[in-house]
Amino acid sequence: MIKDNLDFNQSVKPNTEFLEQLLQKLPEFFTSSDSDKEAKFDMEKFQKALKEQNVEELSSGYQLDFIGKNYAKKQSGERPTTVIVPDNEHNNKLENKDSKNLFFTGDNLEVLRHLQQNYANSVDVIYIDPPYNTGSDGFVYPDKFEYSDDQLKDMFNLNDDELSRMKSIQGKSTHSAWLSFMYPRIYLAKKVLKDTGVIFISIDDNEQANLKLLMDEIFGEGSFIQEIAWRRTDNQPNIGNAAKVKEYILVYSKNIMNLEYGRLPLSESALKEYRYVDTDGTKFRRGILLDKTRGRHSYPITTKSGNILNGPWMVTKEKFIEMDTSDKIYWTSGGDEQPYSKIFLKDSKGAIPNDFWGIEYGTNQRASLEVERLFGERLFDFPKPVSLLKALLNLGTRNDSLILDFFAGSATTADAVMQQNAEDGGKRKYIMVQLPELTKSDSTAYRSSYLSIDRISRSRIEKAAEKIKNENPLLVDTQDFGFRHFYVVEPNQQTMDKLDFDNEMQLDIFDDMISAFSSVNLDVKGNAEGLDTILQTYLVSDGYKFDVSVEMLDFAGVKLPYVNNQRIYLITNDWTAQNTKALVNAIGKNEISVQTIVVYGYTIDMESLRELEIALNQLENKVHLLVRY
Repeated sequence: MIKDNLDFNQSVKPNTEFLEQLLQKLPEFFTSSDSDKEAKFDMEKFQKALKEQNVEELSSGYQLDFIGKNYAKKQSGERPTTVIVPDNEHNNKLENKDSKNLFFTGDNLEVLRHLQQNYANSVDVIYIDPPYNTGSDGFVYPDKFEYSDDQLKDMFNLNDDELSRMKSIQGKSTHSAWLSFMYPRIYLAKKVLKDTGVIFISIDDNEQANLKLLMDEIFGEGSFIQEIAWRRTDNQPNIGNAAKVKEYILVYSKNIMNLEYGRLPLSESALKEYRYVDTDGTKFRRGILLDKTRGRHSYPITTKSGNILNGPWMVTKEKFIEMDTSDKIYWTSGGDEQPYSKIFLKDSKGAIPNDFWGIEYGTNQRASLEVERLFGERLFDFPKPVSLLKALLNLGTRNDSLILDFFAGSATTADAVMQQNAEDGGKRKYIMVQLPELTKSDSTAYRSSYLSIDRISRSRIEKAAEKIKNENPLLVDTQDFGFRHFYVVEPNQQTMDKLDFDNEMQLDIFDDMISAFSSVNLDVKGNAEGLDTILQTYLVSDGYKFDVSVEMLDFAGVKLPYVNNQRIYLITNDWTAQNTKALVNAIGKNEISVQTIVVYGYTIDMESLRELEIALNQLENKVHLLVRY
């Protein structure tokens, strides 16, 4: 678990994750030997293949560079060093126990690391509203640089001056600090997106240029879709040399070739164009067929009154005759008699999005009022409006899409998902992530007992759900208005010290290493036992979603979790030879199907572990024994 990941992280280099990606996609260009366990990329073989395929190499180009970039790359390849604690008190409520929506309270970098295991290539849409680094939004680079100076020097081949420059971003709000903060989060976010997925990122002038370069590097310039300028305010401020009334939304695809990008609902003015009604009651608007400027086809057409029109026409003669035969031509009468095509409202796919969105998509002021109406007081200064998020959802989602927001803030994204589902009957699901950032002691939120941002986020979701249910009572039993809540936390230092031990040592010198991971000992709410936390963390690490069914099986008085008819988790302080015998007999007699047994190594001594291993090796069917620390 944590110890294994800490040991792995020690070996991670800035290029580790990149090499892993290359190994997955280009395994034929890697070589290895018995003396060197680490596979090496064969550059000479790769360059030869490029020449054979007539692929030209780019001899020079531009790349983004900033202080801390190598450290940010290393972070992109590291594994989580936290545990996932289920909020049982919340999750066992009727409205939440079967919900497909998820909310994580914790560091979003750690949450994204966990999600690599069970949500890779699974998310349809990501929307984030990260810190803008305005100088007044409270952003500072949060990393503690958990490695010693000597370790950092060795990892990144730094001298004293270079080390000092890299550590200079700690606790700062420079451009380099912001980029170092964003790089690993964006990198890991890309990996959970589907190939058809899209990411939307809100930003303002302070970091817009840097974010564009960062996205180009991680997602690729060819994956850029558009940069939306959104007018965020109803009123124009009369301060400074130039009034700032807009923000940006950068839009990128995971793979532009597989992109599924939608359209926006037609505006009121566009809908008014469909003012004609066909004989069957279907609404349509007129499309131009006769156009002297753009028409490219000339042929005679006889009008209903016998007049001859020679064009030029927008369609071929064959197409015109086909449309006329199928009653898709609308003829005007009177002196300006001419044909138009019928463009039916029912066939409209919506409006193609442009790159300027006005106040019709909502503003910060209106968004603040939305929050105020839910809470009865203004708790957020600059939230995003639900109407803006719903418009983005229209572009990026289908009715069953999964949406991720790992800077949840006031949870507008979750509210928008629920509202959109209520309107079109969709089954969209969301994953929200929010750091338990403390509210300021002089703030309205603090005075209202909302001591951290994540508590506001979760309360917003619950209040918005109640509002939608009250307005749409028929949806109560058909829509998912709940969410499952998890804390992602780092154990206290005392527990961390106990995790770092020699596997061969006797374990009786340690305290109970299961209860150390209970919600009480981890200082979070939810009534989770240590077993709940360890099991949940293991399940995610093994690729299981959060709704996987877990059965508890009894082996001579000790109950163990059994998952997916193939995996047993041995997490107990009470394991004996009698339990080993009962487990192995059940497998040997085909009473249960087991492919892997995962052992929590802190609770079983080496003798018992060897005894279990020997017994499993005698079975006819192979059972993998996996010991974790």
